[in-house]
Amino acid sequence: MNRLNIEQIQEAAQQQWEHQAEVKEYMSAVNPPMPKIDVIDYPSELHQGGETRIVPFDLSKQLETDYPATSPNLMANYIKISTGDTIKTDASVTSQMFYIIRGSGRTQMKHGTIEWKTGDLFTLPGVPDALHTASEDTAIYWVNDAPLLHYLGVKPSSERFQPVLYTKERLCKELDDIRKVAEGRNRTGFLLSNPHFPQTMTLTHTLWALYNVLPAGVVQKAHRHNSIALDFCVSAGPETYTMIGKDVDENGEIINPIKAMWTPGSAFVTPPGWWHSHHNDSGEDAIVLPIQDAGIIMNMQVLDFQYIR
Repeated sequence: MNRLNIEQIQEAAQQQWEHQAEVKEYMSAVNPPMPKIDVIDYPSELHQGGETRIVPFDLSKQLETDYPATSPNLMANYIKISTGDTIKTDASVTSQMFYIIRGSGRTQMKHGTIEWKTGDLFTLPGVPDALHTASEDTAIYWVNDAPLLHYLGVKPSSERFQPVLYTKERLCKELDDIRKVAEGRNRTGFLLSNPHFPQTMTLTHTLWALYNVLPAGVVQKAHRHNSIALDFCVSAGPETYTMIGKDVDENGEIINPIKAMWTPGSAFVTPPGWWHSHHNDSGEDAIVLPIQDAGIIMNMQVLDFQYIR
């Protein structure tokens, strides 16, 4: 091979490595437009009746991803299991939360078997072999961090925590205790945490969960945070809702809000950074279970929780 051919090969190789070397002018690219995250409702009708199935909250088209996602970091789903049926969840994740909307049954995986019923909540690490069997008609709210792993192009290499079960009895007792401590306050609820994550004090290292009661006739004033919220309504009377908007006025009222109704067994998306206030104009207490990616956001120290006093 002569010297000219060697030089041509070297030049071609160099061009290969430089082919994708782009630059962007600073002021035109420092704050790029990102895909819009909307307030979207997922009604309880999606998990009523029909065959055993997973109902994904897939917003990949809006988020411009080539993988299923409800938010940049999280994937939410309903799981509907008919009596006696079994379904497998095998997503590549590091954290996943299951809330039993209705029904009873068990989940079998390499760590053992979890028996569950209506109102229970449990977390699993990235186990690929979880089998969920229903002893009666069942619906489950399932949230995991699969989109985060897809974005990073990684697979789980280790388990950061063991499976954890929060029974309905435990959740109700804790809520009763908090009501006494928080009497007279505008906010009544408690965070679900795991001892493996003492810094963030979150459900897992990526997921954050709040079991939050909104008493009858109460308004929880506007607040905001940089984590997206996937809000699930555990229970509510009529005219219970969240007002959501980008800005507040000088009185702390949300400007041009979107109204998201609290319907038992339903969920809705609250975009990150948007102000939102909770309103209960009914005669009965309501409970909402927001799941957020605040574990990862808090670890980055950019959660920026703010609220109107």
